[in-house]
Parts: sequence; C-alpha cells; structure tokens
Amino acid sequence: MNSTLTSKVRDAFQRIVNYLSSEKGKNLFAYLFALLTLFLFGWFVVWRLPRSLVFQSILGSSSRVTFILEGMGLTVLVSLITLLGSMILGFIFYLLQKSSFKYFNALVDVFTEIIYGTPMIVMIVVMAFVIGPAFGNIERNFFGILGLILYMSPYMKNVFQSAISSITEEQYMAMDLFGFTSYQKYRYIILPQVARVLMPPLMNNFSIIIKGSALLHVISYPEMYQVFLEIQSKTYLFIETYFIMWVLYLSITIPLSQLTKFIERKWSL
Repeated sequence: MNSTLTSKVRDAFQRIVNYLSSEKGKNLFAYLFALLTLFLFGWFVVWRLPRSLVFQSILGSSSRVTFILEGMGLTVLVSLITLLGSMILGFIFYLLQKSSFKYFNALVDVFTEIIYGTPMIVMIVVMAFVIGPAFGNIERNFFGILGLILYMSPYMKNVFQSAISSITEEQYMAMDLFGFTSYQKYRYIILPQVARVLMPPLMNNFSIIIKGSALLHVISYPEMYQVFLEIQSKTYLFIETYFIMWVLYLSITIPLSQLTKFIERKWSL
C-alpha cells in the first residue's frame, strides 16, 4: 500500500518536473516570477509611503461605488461610439485616398498630417471650445467625442489600408479567372483575409481609445476619470483614487490585450 502511494507521488512529481521543463512550463514560471517581482515592488512602495492607504472612504459608500460604476460604463460606451465612428470615417478616408480625384487625396493627406502632429487633448479642446461654438453649437460633450472620432480616423484608415493591401493582384486575377461574382469575391476571399489582418490592430486601437477617453475630463464629461476627480475633491484621497482608477482601467484593457493575442494565435497572424 505504501509503495503504491509512493509510486503515485513519484509519478506526480515527475510529471510536474517534466511540465516545468517544457516550453509551456518555462513560460508559466517566467510569468509567475514576473508577477511576483511586480507584487514585491508594489508592496515596497506602499510600505514606504508616509501614511497608510485608506480605501474605505471610497469603496465603503454604496453611492460612490454606483457613481464609479456609472463612470466606468460611460467610459466603455463612449469608447465603443468612438471605435464605430472612427471605423466608418476611417474607411471613408481610405476610399478618398484611393480616389482618382486628386483633391480628395490631398485633403486626406493634409488632414492626416494635422492629426499626427496634434495631441489628442488639444483636438478635444479645439472641437469642444472652438469649432463647436463657431457652428453655433455649445454641446461640448458631443463635440468632445467627435474630436476623439476625428483623431482616431486616420489611424483607422491605416488599419484598413494594411488589411486590404493583404489581398494581392494575383488573387484578384485568380478570382477573375475562375469567374467569381463580386459577392463570391468578398464572401469567400476578400473579407475573410481582411478580417484576419484587421482584428488585432482594431483591438489595439480600441484599447488606445479607452485610455484616451480619460481626456474628456477637460470638458467635464462624466466618464471614469472625471468621476474620480470629483471623488478626490470631496475625500482628498488622491493616492487611493488614482490606484482604484488604475485597477479599473487595467480590468478593461488587459482582457482586450489578451483577446488580441488570442485572435493572433487562433488565426496564426
């Protein structure tokens, strides 16, 4: 009986050793060690702070937790709106850039260069406080979000350009040779390949939009960053509010990052 138990323990131990010796085991150990390193660094920083952190004043109030969750929901909502709007506008910019009409080519190029040289927060402020009122509209939230959409559009245009350029001329010739209809070309050849190339950078841009939405606090839009600024003004717990906000942003962006990596592995990108 004891020898059988010893044999099972030995086999289990050997399987663990074999797993840790494998590539997956080495990766797992490396990630665990990296997490432990960051945890110890964080513990050291907290230990060296001149005062203890107090989260009860923020998370102990149900009304404040509800306030934070509402801000988090608005952050996700405005990010989805920006993603969809910039995708549509980015695709229009791509079509204009491919147009034979030189004016459209020049317009897209000039606008792209302006965006590349403009900080995102400046774009939001200009849209909300300059361009909006110039058109007789003082709805700052609308023009602030529109500023985000316009800012991300050239980057989305580049995503579409890279994705569609993955279809080679030889493939178009082969589709014509086999007599594919337009529907068959897009359904079976073009769209599946474009989607494979499109998804990872699209998810990365979505993560950038989520983080960039924090800049809407300059127009007092009640997204997550603005919510925590208001909590700070009432509790004066600056470190605690930034720490909680950091964790909440990571809870959104890290799953997106992992989803992107999963898509890349699944589609062998």
